[in-house]
Amino acid sequence: MSLVSHILRRSISQSIVRNAEVGGPSAVAGHEAGGYKVWKKLSFFVAVPAVGLCMLNAYLKHQEEHGHPRPEFVKYEHLRIRNKRFPWGEGNKSLFHNPHANALPDGYEH
Repeated sequence: MSLVSHILRRSISQSIVRNAEVGGPSAVAGHEAGGYKVWKKLSFFVAVPAVGLCMLNAYLKHQEEHGHPRPEFVKYEHLRIRNKRFPWGEGNKSLFHNPHANALPDGYEH
């Protein structure tokens, strides 16, 4: 029995020592006094312009796509099947219906 308790105590003490060690860089007190300044500068000078560029890219792509005409409506048998009415509105339009982009079973609204 003493052998089992010795092995158990040894494995517990080794796991405590292993978990107590710091494995790599971490945010510990006294590591670097001005560490937050680096992240603040990165946020303002890298992250904010990157988000702005992503917004500009999305806007320009939208404007480029906005100029194309809508494709002509073709009534396919397997699309826009309505076996029963939707429980909102007039029952023919989906919940997130967009009259400029989504066609009804009979064609576009506008």
